[in-house]
Amino acid sequence: MIGHLNLILRLAIWFLLTANLSVANIIIGISVALLLPGRPKTPEALQDWLRALWETLVAIPQAYKEAFEMILRPHNYEEVTMERVKPGRTPGLIFLDIFLITFTPTTIVLKYHENGWYEVHWVRRRRKA
Repeated sequence: MIGHLNLILRLAIWFLLTANLSVANIIIGISVALLLPGRPKTPEALQDWLRALWETLVAIPQAYKEAFEMILRPHNYEEVTMERVKPGRTPGLIFLDIFLITFTPTTIVLKYHENGWYEVHWVRRRRKA
C-alpha cells in the first residue's frame, strides 16, 4: 500500500493534468492513484514534505526573477554539474526535488542517477571562476 503523502501527490498531479474537479474525475483520479504500482511503504517525515512545499512556494518568485534576468541580461554560458540528492529522500520527494530544479528557467535536470546524483544543466550569465 502507498503512503498517504504519496497518494496526495499522485492526486495533485492527476488534478493538475486533467484540470477537472468533477465527481467522476475525482473517482477516476483516486482509482488511478491507488492502482499505480508503488514501492513498499517507506517512512516519510511530514517535516520533509512541508519543507518541500515551502521550497515550491519560494521557487515561484525565484522563477519570475530568473526569467526577467534572462530577458534583460542574456545568459550566454552553459554548464553541466552533478548535485547530490539529499539523504533519506523517498521517490515522491526526489520527484519534487527534480520538479523544483527544473521549474526555474536557468536550470534543468538532465538525468537522475540511481546512485544519488542529479545531472543539472545551468544557463549562467558569466563563467564561474
